[in-house]
Amino acid sequence: MSTRAAVVGGGTMGVGIAYVLCVAGASTTVVEPSASRRAAVLEEFQAALASGAARGKIAGPGATAALDRLTLVPDIGELATGLDVVIESIPERVDAKIEVLGQLESLRPAVLASNTSSISIDKLARALEHPDRFLGLHFFNPVWAIPLVEVVRGTATSDQTIAAALVLVASLGKEAAVVNDAPGFATSRLDIIVAIEAMRMLEEGVARAEDIDRAIRLAYRHPIGPLALSDFVGLDVRLDTARLLERSLGDRFAPPRILVELVEAGHLGVKTGRGFLSWD
Repeated sequence: MSTRAAVVGGGTMGVGIAYVLCVAGASTTVVEPSASRRAAVLEEFQAALASGAARGKIAGPGATAALDRLTLVPDIGELATGLDVVIESIPERVDAKIEVLGQLESLRPAVLASNTSSISIDKLARALEHPDRFLGLHFFNPVWAIPLVEVVRGTATSDQTIAAALVLVASLGKEAAVVNDAPGFATSRLDIIVAIEAMRMLEEGVARAEDIDRAIRLAYRHPIGPLALSDFVGLDVRLDTARLLERSLGDRFAPPRILVELVEAGHLGVKTGRGFLSWD
């Protein structure tokens, strides 16, 4: 794979996306303004490679080669022009994403994508001169373990861009689900409604968080319960998604009080050590 790629945003999702790109052979630059976060990106990337090697998912020389393909920079201005694919993966804030995507488009990538899980692709494309080259590539956490990428087609997205995205997804060893731009797409809409109902059950005292998750895992063969998954995703991210969908689709997506209170208290899930569950 001779793809030249960039990922903008060094959060959990950005690290995961960069990891699968590098392992698949793509030379990948991650843009992250924070020096401390860039150091953390490198540590998390190396830890993921070590874990993959320990589980036999990647050979030792392959891990070394993947690390060599990773470059970290502090600013979008350091990216090369004409990259094959650039994926924006910053927090779910419409104005911030539109600003970053405008900067990235000026670099003339063949494919420009957002990893948004819920924001309209058409809304993000409004300020772009070439919306035909833009689409959603929604990866899932942990990126290296989840075999799906949701490919979101905007109104202006060209067939050529969709075809290039499908080739990229396949090269990463993943499967694509192509969906049209709609609030929450397919996966986020299904995922958040289950999570919200689990939160309401916890809030109402129906069962403990561990038992709600156990019921879903064992009865319906989900690999992880909705409350634990929310902790992994980040409760702040869950809250943003719920509020976006509430505005678009109505009260059934209104965030439960327990979610709002946890976020206000700074309990955001795994990244803070406490959410619906406690994490070491």
